[in-house]
Amino acid sequence: MKDEFEMKDLGKTKFCLGLQIEHFQDGIFLHQSNYTKRVLKRFYMDKATPLSSPMVNRSLDVNKDPFRPIEDSEEMLGPEVPYMSAIGALMYLANCTRPDIAFATNLLARYSSSPTRRHWNGIKHIFRYLQGTIEFGLYYSRNPEVGLVGFADAGYLSDPHKARSQTGYVFTYGGTAISWRSQKQTLVATSSNYAEIIALHEACRECVWLRSLIQHIQEASGVSTKKEPTTIYEDNSACVTQLKEGCIKSDRTKHILPRFFSYTQELEKNQEVDIQYVRSSDNAADLFTKALPTTVFKKHVQSIGMRRFQDL
Repeated sequence: MKDEFEMKDLGKTKFCLGLQIEHFQDGIFLHQSNYTKRVLKRFYMDKATPLSSPMVNRSLDVNKDPFRPIEDSEEMLGPEVPYMSAIGALMYLANCTRPDIAFATNLLARYSSSPTRRHWNGIKHIFRYLQGTIEFGLYYSRNPEVGLVGFADAGYLSDPHKARSQTGYVFTYGGTAISWRSQKQTLVATSSNYAEIIALHEACRECVWLRSLIQHIQEASGVSTKKEPTTIYEDNSACVTQLKEGCIKSDRTKHILPRFFSYTQELEKNQEVDIQYVRSSDNAADLFTKALPTTVFKKHVQSIGMRRFQDL
């Protein structure tokens, strides 16, 4: 390219669209510390007291849920409260290097058109969590020992007011997250099993694309490729059994739309994916479907390769 264009070699990339890239001998570290500091200062949260998790535990009583929709007796926040600006800033973090705030941000983004003081307090809760974890990021090893691995989960009736569940999945390479998602499902799942099958379907779609992308990069780099199935862990044993057996037998599940079940089952049959059961306590996708106790939350954050810059 230097023969065709006037160029300067500035060395290894250190900044890219708000992302900071730290180069080590055995890997790289992606983080957004400077961006996070600017966001906290912009919303006057740079002096806030840090918190250990991005959201409070939700109440099982839907009428006491702090993330319930606006009620008739409540006043909607006006334009003087920068709710949508805060959501946009948090979503950029959640999509790039901070998967630990993905679920909380997705949950609060639902109320962008009619936020209340409760929802704004939820935004500030995330900011206070970021205040204590500014240096967090994703560390990618130069020589990963483990290839592509997926985790899928569903939060049944995560939105009890509209009877919608939450899809969550994360894929790691070398033990560090490279793709993740936390999204409310678009249809009503009549059971936790149904919700899990939908979540697995979405995870498998992402897996097919990731496998293709990784294979393309490896071939272009002259790296030998192996045609091995990608393991996806799921914590619903009934869901795993149904996919392994290749059919839905129960009258309670025969109404499940074939497109959610058949696609995943075909990938399993063709040995593109290998669905395996894992305990809920070891399912990293739990991070993307529900509010977790602090100890469990920290365990999953570490399991997807998130580290402090100072600890490297």
